[in-house]
Amino acid sequence: MRKLGSALLTLLAAAAFVALLVALPWWSAAIAAAALAAWLFSTRSGRQAWSVTGVGIATVPQRLGAASVVVVGIAGVVGVLVALFAMAQGFQATLAQTGNDSTAIVLRANSQTELNSVLDHDATTIIGGEPQVAHDAQGRPIASPELVVVASLPKKSTGLDANVEVRGIGEEAWALRPQAHIIAGRRFTPGLREMIVGKRALQEFAHTALGTTLDIGGQPFKVVGEFETGDEHDSELWADADVVASTYRRGDSRTSVTVRLRSPTQFDAFKAAVTADPRFKVDASTTRDYYSRQSQDLTKLIRVVGTTVGVIMAIGAVFGALNTMYAAVATRTREIATLRAMGFRGGPVVVSVLIETLLLAIVGGVIGAALAWAIFDHYTASTLGANFSEVVFEFRVTPVLLAAGLKWALAIGFVGGLFPAVRAARMPVTEGLREL
Repeated sequence: MRKLGSALLTLLAAAAFVALLVALPWWSAAIAAAALAAWLFSTRSGRQAWSVTGVGIATVPQRLGAASVVVVGIAGVVGVLVALFAMAQGFQATLAQTGNDSTAIVLRANSQTELNSVLDHDATTIIGGEPQVAHDAQGRPIASPELVVVASLPKKSTGLDANVEVRGIGEEAWALRPQAHIIAGRRFTPGLREMIVGKRALQEFAHTALGTTLDIGGQPFKVVGEFETGDEHDSELWADADVVASTYRRGDSRTSVTVRLRSPTQFDAFKAAVTADPRFKVDASTTRDYYSRQSQDLTKLIRVVGTTVGVIMAIGAVFGALNTMYAAVATRTREIATLRAMGFRGGPVVVSVLIETLLLAIVGGVIGAALAWAIFDHYTASTLGANFSEVVFEFRVTPVLLAAGLKWALAIGFVGGLFPAVRAARMPVTEGLREL
C-alpha cells in the first residue's frame, strides 16, 4: 500500500510539472533554471546534488548507447511536432495576411466561401455605391466585383491534376490590392482570353509559364504575366471577369464584391446598410475575418493530428528515458549507497538524477528543433483550401514553436527521470552496500 501511495504521489508530481510547463510562458523556464542554479551553488543540499550530478554526467560516455536512446527519441518527438505545427502556422499566416480591417467582402447570405456565392449585377453595383466605400483619385468607388471558379491543372510535383482557383477581376482589383504587382510579363488585356499567374501557382502547377496557353473551362487562355501579392492570392490565376463569366456561362453575375472602406470604423455601418437592403440577401465581413475563418478548420485539424502524433511518440520517448535512467541508477547502486552512508540525503540524489535526464532531454530537444528549422522553415507545400482549390504556403518555424518543442523535451525528460530518481533516493543503504 505504501509503494502504491508513493507511486501515485510521483505520478501527481510529474503531472503537475507537465501542466505547469504547458501553462507558463517560455521565459518561466529560464527563471526556474536560474533558481535551480542558485540553489545548487548556495545551499548545502544543492552542492551535494551538484556533486552527485557531476559524477553521473562523467559516466555518460560509458553508457553512450543508452543515453543516445533518450536524445534521439526526444529529438524525433520535437522535430515532428515543430514540423507539423509549422505547417499549421504557415497555412494560417498565409490566409490571415490576405485580409485586413480596411477592406470588406460581401457574399450571398449563408455562403461560407466565394465559390458557392452568387450576386447579380444590380447587387454588385449597389454595394459598390454605399457611402462607406472609399474612392480613388478619379472619384470611382474602390469596389471589385469578382468571379471565382475552379479549373484543373497538373501539378509539377506529381503530374496529377489538382484544382487551381481562377479569379475574374476588373481594373478595380488593382486599386483594391495595392500590394499586387506584376513581376514578369504584363497585365492581361480586358476583353481578351489572357491570364496572369500568381507566383506560388507558377511554382506549383505545370504549363503555367509565360507564353503558354492554358485550357480553362474548355477555352484557350494565354499566360501573359506573373504577379505577386504576398498572400493567398499568389496561389491563383487572374483573368478578365467578363471573359471568365462568358467562358463559364455565368452571365453578368459575380461571386463576391470586395470594397475598401473609408476607414475600419466604417465597417459596422457598411454591413448594416448592405444586409438591411431588401433588394438582395447578403452577408458582409472584413477580409481579415473572412480569410481567418477559412484557415480555422484545417489549422485545428493539423494541430490535433500533430499533438496526437506527438503524444504517441512522447510516450515511447518516456519509456526510453525510463529504461535508460533505471539502468543508470542500477549501475550506480554502490555509489549512491556510499554517498547516502556518508550523509547525503535523498533530495540531492533525486535532483541529480533529474538534472542528468533533463540535460539529455535538452540536448535532444535542441537537435530536434534545429533539424526542424533547417529542413522545414520556408519549406513550400500546398493543401486544399476552403474554395476546393490548392493554396500554396510556406512552413513557418517561429521562435514560439521552437520554445514549445523544448517544453515538450523538458516534460519528457522530467517524467522519464522522476521515477528512477525516486527509486534511487529510496534505495536502502544496506541493500546498496551489499553490492560492494
